[in-house]
Amino acid sequence: MANPYHDYNLALLAHLRGILLAMGETEQVSEESHALFLERFDELIMTLRNVPEERHMGQDMICQVFHRYPQIAHLVPRDLLWYFGGDCLHFMPDEEIELFQRLEERRYEAEENDEPFDWNMERQLMTMPEDGPRH
Repeated sequence: MANPYHDYNLALLAHLRGILLAMGETEQVSEESHALFLERFDELIMTLRNVPEERHMGQDMICQVFHRYPQIAHLVPRDLLWYFGGDCLHFMPDEEIELFQRLEERRYEAEENDEPFDWNMERQLMTMPEDGPRH
């Protein structure tokens, strides 16, 4: 059964992989170490495609991105920090965690009511200024 939320996060992982690949091309990192890290990152993506519940490996990989590649930390999609949770949440301020908690509650509510839920769209709506236009 397709899970749009899971698919959305897989797409974000693919995006992050592209950023990591570009890091290797800039020669700012050790080529051998970087190649091994990308192999493990690819394993994570393949594992999550087949067994979505296997998120523990993702926590470790995302935390390693912050430690190994601090120059791209600002490019790591915030949604991945929330998706993997655990130690990844240490890289999020409390206000952001509260936003994602509200978003998660809305997602569960939609699932319980068999309603469609677009994580990305809902997130954009929740981060719009209160006095801004909403459709």
